[in-house]
Amino acid sequence: MTATTVELMMRPMATESDAEAFRTLNEEWISKWFRIEEKDATTLGDPRGKIIATGGQVYVATDGDRVLGTAALIRFGDGIYELSKMAVSPETRGQGVGRKLLAYVLEQARALGAHTVFLGSSTKLVNAIHLYESLGFRHVPPSDLPEMKYDRADVFMKIDLA
Repeated sequence: MTATTVELMMRPMATESDAEAFRTLNEEWISKWFRIEEKDATTLGDPRGKIIATGGQVYVATDGDRVLGTAALIRFGDGIYELSKMAVSPETRGQGVGRKLLAYVLEQARALGAHTVFLGSSTKLVNAIHLYESLGFRHVPPSDLPEMKYDRADVFMKIDLA
């Protein structure tokens, strides 16, 4: 697949197929770089219960029926959301899908009334960190954010939307 053949559309997760893509795309990258932790398995196994029912949302980037990327906003409090579980299919990495998806998710965060979006990442994910920085996230000490319960998180960032 080339970048010119992708007809990228962004939308909230709507189907069981979307939920399955959310799980499989995230399991792929987590397993490649790290290990699937209990919190990953719980969230990926029940995104409606663990993310949407608590005031967050899962978003998908699609090309026709194919989900090429996913990302979640997890509500942590009034106007505070975590960007979590952002993944792009291996065959479309480097084609701008992640950048477009992240820009869309930040627009959606504003629509949800978010004033702050934060994330935890890893120094192993150089391209992801560069993407976050390029869209305005800045590095902060972990003490400035709600507790991150992932062993792999050693990079902490946030963006102020207000």
